[in-house]
Amino acid sequence: MASNFNFFKGRSDEKTTPAYGQDDGIERGASYSSENGQVVDEDGDGDGADDLHRAMKPRQLNMMAIAGAIGTGLIIGTGTSLKLGPGSLLIGYLIMGICVYIVMVALGEMGAWLPHKKSFSGYATRFVDPAFGFATGWNYFFKYVIVLPNNLTATGIILQYWRPDINVSVWITVFGVAIIAVNLIHVAFFGEAEFWMSLIKALIIVMLILLCFIIALGGGPNHVRTGFRFWRDPGAFAQYSASAGDDKVVIPGATGRFLGVWACMVQATFAYLGTELVGVAFGETPNPRKNVPRAVSQTLMRIVFFYLGGILVLGMAVKYTDPLLGAVKKTSGLASPFVIAAKNAGINKLDDAVNGLLLIFTVSAANSDIYLASRTLWALAKDGQAPGIMNKTNKRGVPVPAVILSSLFILLGYMNASKGSSTVFGYFVSLVTVFGALNWVAILVSYLFMIRAMKVQGVPREVMPYRNILLPWGAPIALFLTILIIIFNGFGAFFPHFQVDKFLTSYIGIPVFLINIGWWKVFKKTKRVRPEDADLVTGRRTF
Repeated sequence: MASNFNFFKGRSDEKTTPAYGQDDGIERGASYSSENGQVVDEDGDGDGADDLHRAMKPRQLNMMAIAGAIGTGLIIGTGTSLKLGPGSLLIGYLIMGICVYIVMVALGEMGAWLPHKKSFSGYATRFVDPAFGFATGWNYFFKYVIVLPNNLTATGIILQYWRPDINVSVWITVFGVAIIAVNLIHVAFFGEAEFWMSLIKALIIVMLILLCFIIALGGGPNHVRTGFRFWRDPGAFAQYSASAGDDKVVIPGATGRFLGVWACMVQATFAYLGTELVGVAFGETPNPRKNVPRAVSQTLMRIVFFYLGGILVLGMAVKYTDPLLGAVKKTSGLASPFVIAAKNAGINKLDDAVNGLLLIFTVSAANSDIYLASRTLWALAKDGQAPGIMNKTNKRGVPVPAVILSSLFILLGYMNASKGSSTVFGYFVSLVTVFGALNWVAILVSYLFMIRAMKVQGVPREVMPYRNILLPWGAPIALFLTILIIIFNGFGAFFPHFQVDKFLTSYIGIPVFLINIGWWKVFKKTKRVRPEDADLVTGRRTF
């Protein structure tokens, strides 16, 4: 079994390979040029041409990990969850925060040890089944190309707060052209743009958290010190309630409180979705051994400070019975519970400021949507699971065909020009939200299959350059919890009576994912990857 440690695909003129554990000063798998000046593929898969460039700077990757995926879910979505009580909100975000962190460290272990540029679908194809990789990749692609026009539409609606006379489609065009240009220039330029937008988002979140904390301590204009008073009166946990039309039902007792916590867990899941986006950027980051673990560690800081810290101070500054929660338009800064806390403390005009700051969130999200969708499509083409033209890149390493195809979905945003189409489009967006949780499942399943292959092939975990104490034992727990969220996330469709639209938008993503697996398996006659045959060679670095 000693031969299993000789995992190195080197240059043809390499005379010797260093023994296991030794370092010859060469970072295996790193990009280099041969004597004739041609770029050699760093992943060892023979794809030197039409390859992505590792031009994402470490500081850009780290900032994306810290604030890249923070969106309106935290700024506005927490208002809906807070109505279920601050205790329910904290428990929901804490449990799902642990879950998403396990997902990230699993992705980090794979990315640091066996780096490649084929995103999550590449690991799913390599360790589980090509059909599973096919479904994972297309699932991720569709999730982001559908959310893309939605984020641009949100940008237009925010701007209508000041200019209601300008149609949303105008702003979709303006910002759509801008983010397409950013994604076509160079990954370094995209990384720089995302770095500054993420930095601004982080500063905004810090400002709002500190604002609520100061208000809770009596530092607002009204000088009312609330502390944890609202945890006692009206309380930490509210009964779950649901309404449909004129019908409304409140679930009493312990069952109602449990459903309230569960509803917060579901909302927290979708607030955390996108955290894994930094994993797509691993393929364009130099020295993954060093930079991937660093980026993953930044995720923990973001979860603890931004999410848990944010919802903790919200529970201190706003009652869950506040009539303003959920009573205003969701696309306005007025809907943010942070703004409600400020207004209740006597701070006026903050809604204008937050509305302006929300533009950074929506534009940054749309910018990332094109990046994520195009790289996922490029990775699918590399594995023969998408048209071959999609794996073409220009001399700057930008997958232009994939960027263009992903950008075409911006046109769906023009459906929002009419009210009826906007409603239909809202349903369409809801159909794919469950796909985000399915991607967590794909990452965890791929990781567990890799660990099993390592055990069968006699490869100890000690050879991995990055290991986390929560793994591998934490992966099955996070997988089980994520599957439960997927299965029961649509329980609200049954209260106060069965609602077909809510049921479909909550669950149709599951059969779509399974159908993709089954169709590709039958069409390509793929087989599950046996642990003894799993590729633990390609992309591995010898240190």
